[in-house]
Amino acid sequence: MPKRWQLEPHDDAAVGRRERAAGVSSIVARLLVARGLTDPDAVRTFLAGKMADLRDPDLLPGVPAAAERILAAVRAGRPIVVYGDYDADGMCATAILVECLRALDAQVDWYVPDRFEEGYGLNREALETLHARGTALVVTVDCGIASVAEAARARELGLELVITDHHAFGETLPEADVLVHPRLPGAGYPFGELCGAGVAFKLAWAIAVRHCGARQVTPRLREVLLRGIGLAALGTVADVVPLLDENRITVRHGLESLRLKGGAGIARLVELAKLHEKSRLESEDVAFRLAPRLNAAGRLGQAAFGIELLTTPDSARAVQLADWIHELNDQRDGLERSILLSASKQAKETCGSDDAALVLADRGWHAGVIGIVAGRLAEKWHRPVVLVAQDPHQGRPAIGSVRGIPGFDVHAALMACRHLLVTCGGHAAAAGLRIEDGRIGEFRRAFRDAVDARLPAALRRPGLRIDGETTLAALTLDTAAELDRLAPFGQGNRRPVLCASEVHLAEPPRLMGGGGRHIAMTLVQHAARIRGVAFGGADWLPHLPAVGSPFHVAFKPKVNEFRGRRTAEVELVDWRPAGIDIGIDLPDPVAAAATMP
Repeated sequence: MPKRWQLEPHDDAAVGRRERAAGVSSIVARLLVARGLTDPDAVRTFLAGKMADLRDPDLLPGVPAAAERILAAVRAGRPIVVYGDYDADGMCATAILVECLRALDAQVDWYVPDRFEEGYGLNREALETLHARGTALVVTVDCGIASVAEAARARELGLELVITDHHAFGETLPEADVLVHPRLPGAGYPFGELCGAGVAFKLAWAIAVRHCGARQVTPRLREVLLRGIGLAALGTVADVVPLLDENRITVRHGLESLRLKGGAGIARLVELAKLHEKSRLESEDVAFRLAPRLNAAGRLGQAAFGIELLTTPDSARAVQLADWIHELNDQRDGLERSILLSASKQAKETCGSDDAALVLADRGWHAGVIGIVAGRLAEKWHRPVVLVAQDPHQGRPAIGSVRGIPGFDVHAALMACRHLLVTCGGHAAAAGLRIEDGRIGEFRRAFRDAVDARLPAALRRPGLRIDGETTLAALTLDTAAELDRLAPFGQGNRRPVLCASEVHLAEPPRLMGGGGRHIAMTLVQHAARIRGVAFGGADWLPHLPAVGSPFHVAFKPKVNEFRGRRTAEVELVDWRPAGIDIGIDLPDPVAAAATMP
């Protein structure tokens, strides 16, 4: 579906003031203003991103009480279990806390539920099993804040429970011994967007300081915390929380720690992801190359291997696990492609252009991968998508993943249909469900109607926010370096998108990457040339203008580093035919002729 190009307005006077006050280039000043950063102190904090600007961990609601309770269990030699989650954020959070407690010589183990048999979060059976094994204290990471019944069962068992989480909670909070959460009611913590690993890092930091009786911790604990901030950075990027405030500082400093102190397993994953020759890791490297590998283990029911990779002191074992997880990622990639082809075919055959949402189901789809495919389809079709993986043996309810579009609350639409579901939950951008096979058709109709009733006209066509127009000649290494002052990029702090008009191809585009899903091309504008890459852009090939014919492009300026050589290039995100003002919406007939249907 063609995108509306939305050129961001800017106040030249405000940009000029910011340029002078912050001592930055005009393009960086414009981007700061566009991001709402006009206060001089806020700008300095944003650009500096100092570790000292991380808030004292004791300010995080529940941390002081949790740290004291955990240290008391350590000193008493009571068995502790860190209860984690099976995604990359949960794995990192588990590893951070386990390694901190091991450094204190605690009697500690970890537990992660089976994705397919137990599902997400705390469950009664697991708590009963842990209690029977002699566990005295369970500390959750990245889960538990909605586990009211499970917390009650832990109390019945006499099992001490500390819940650390960052997810949404219901009307009733669980009656655990301690709750640690950045958005606890009435607590007033200034930044509520920490991920599970970010919360775990704060708790580990507080435990280390208390154990040492001073902010200057022992060398062993210092190494644990330096590695911990690297894992917190990985979890923060993987969980797609806003890269602002404390998250921005954690990722800014944690990426280098992850590269240098991540351990043998992370180092091997970096090598397998072909990132080892880079002089530094970027947030996009984690988002698109490292996190998917860890997540692949969780998606295929092997999260335990991911946690072991992050926590084992045996370097040879860590490398072996990294190789295995890399293979799992290849399997996940193959499953994803297969499901994407099948789901795309089903969508074209069964869904009309006026359908407000897509609800697709199949008995051969892998439940651990449907969420990725639903996200890809939601982006391509620009409408909410539900993918349902039916049980091959028809013995259990089907599992569904829901993905939305920017600005639309898909969870609210799902809640309008909850009477048709076995279970459901999630948030505005994504959700999950379980449903009996016989109700899928009824749910499809109800969900489409619920989305149609809630989806405003302004959101029914995708938009692309563009920070400004430039020329290819202006895209130098110095410019790219200036833009990198705004890094790390990600959710809430997107990499700048610029556009250039009347460019043309120097030669036919070339397919690249596994499966030929991406394309590379050389763009020319007057005498300037630059390499461009369109990830997932193979669909553009039949529609791009011929060599020498002008068109407009939207892109993210980047630095490509290969074997020590750094060059400026662009990551293409969209294009449109020449002859149309880039600031005017593309008419549908032209768009239909220029892009995929």
